Amino acid sequence: MMSPQETRVMDINAEFLGVPTATLMKNAGSAIAKVVDERYEKGEVTVICGTGNNGGDGFVAARYLDQMSWKVKVLLLKGSDNIRTELAMSNFKKMRGHISVIENADVSELEGASLIIDAMLGTGMSGSIREPYRKWIGYLNGSGNKIVSIDVPSGFGADLAVRPALTIALHDVKDGMDETNSGQIVVKDIGIPSEAVDFVGPGEFAYYPIPEGDSHKGQNGRVLVIGGGPYTGAPALSGMAAYAAGCDLVTIAAPENCRDVIASYSPNYIVKPLAGDKIGQEHVDYLKELANEADALVIGPGAGDDVHTLHTLREVIASTDKPMIIDADGLASLVGQHDILKGKGVVLTPHKAEFRKLAGVGDNAISEDVVKRLAAKFGATVILKGAVDIITDGTNTKKNRTGNPGMTVGGTGDVLAGLVGGLLSKGVAPYNAARIAAYLSGSAGDLAFEEMSYSMTALDVIYNVPEVLKECLEYFSL
Repeated sequence: MMSPQETRVMDINAEFLGVPTATLMKNAGSAIAKVVDERYEKGEVTVICGTGNNGGDGFVAARYLDQMSWKVKVLLLKGSDNIRTELAMSNFKKMRGHISVIENADVSELEGASLIIDAMLGTGMSGSIREPYRKWIGYLNGSGNKIVSIDVPSGFGADLAVRPALTIALHDVKDGMDETNSGQIVVKDIGIPSEAVDFVGPGEFAYYPIPEGDSHKGQNGRVLVIGGGPYTGAPALSGMAAYAAGCDLVTIAAPENCRDVIASYSPNYIVKPLAGDKIGQEHVDYLKELANEADALVIGPGAGDDVHTLHTLREVIASTDKPMIIDADGLASLVGQHDILKGKGVVLTPHKAEFRKLAGVGDNAISEDVVKRLAAKFGATVILKGAVDIITDGTNTKKNRTGNPGMTVGGTGDVLAGLVGGLLSKGVAPYNAARIAAYLSGSAGDLAFEEMSYSMTALDVIYNVPEVLKECLEYFSL
């Protein structure tokens, strides 16, 4: 089953892979017409269309049914000047002149109708259905007509929905559909490539939260990075990546010997020095206090593997319910401690060596199923970094094939952690944050490699994140 949002993800990824939405709509309309023609006696059919792409599917289905010698009438609930997408409008124009079309239709047009195709509203409905759709849904449910819905019954997920005899689900059944609310369900393939479902792509940015126009500083994410000590650059890179992901504020808590180096990277950081040259037990209460002020935590970059540091990180992790990304040395603090993550919004980003320690397996035992089991055991989302990343929350799994061998350079893991942390701070759910960040990091790395080849650094990856973010979000402004 698929959620409405995952349907949007899939459609954008299919377009990115070279299968245009126009092709998917054509395939959908053809499939709908064939199902209707196979299951019902040829005669009159009334197609009721809304102004979005669900209506566009209805326009295409009407055209194919006309070619199959059905007597077709199309009812458009508003005027054609209200059609919301270029694609739906294109298919509306192709249909006109061949088929009877009534714009701003009234329910009286349904009198005597035998078979009705419901193409009013697609996925993603919630709350209260507005007019004129509310009137039409109420009429259909009381009409006794044979009704076929396209993809989902109109209003599905809201307070009032069509109750069809048959629903033709496109590609997959949508979450919550069953015979009680959707009638008999027939699933039809419309040409979505498997890669659009299995691999991350620009479609994942359907989950990227666009800031409200009147929001102010801090409302779009406050990140706390806990790290540094033996290594000074790692927490700075994570903080810089968090900003690149679109968060508002980054605070870095690091040993005081790192303070000046970290601050020198950017005046945008709020650096909180911790006494000494490593993170230790004496810092626990202060770190908990800082964690309470953050929206998300990045734990581990450059912290080192001192036993006192690992114990401190573990205690901070156990004490907070804030979403967090645990990377690098932070992962070492979790070996044998998976219970402390249960019920928290956590992302883990191990490479293979770190994964083996967490899972207690050998290199040859690492597989997608093993990664899923580890994620389920920890109650976390895992990004297993590799030539092809595996991203899973124990139930859902996707893969990421962006990135290149140049990204073995030091610091790219800190960049990925910062991207995840920035997204978590903006309210993105852990699994979705992991998907977006993996694609964002790898694609930015690919742009860096095109320009710098093997001379690229982690900073070059960060510098290319804005370009990838901009390109991906453009898919959702069309």
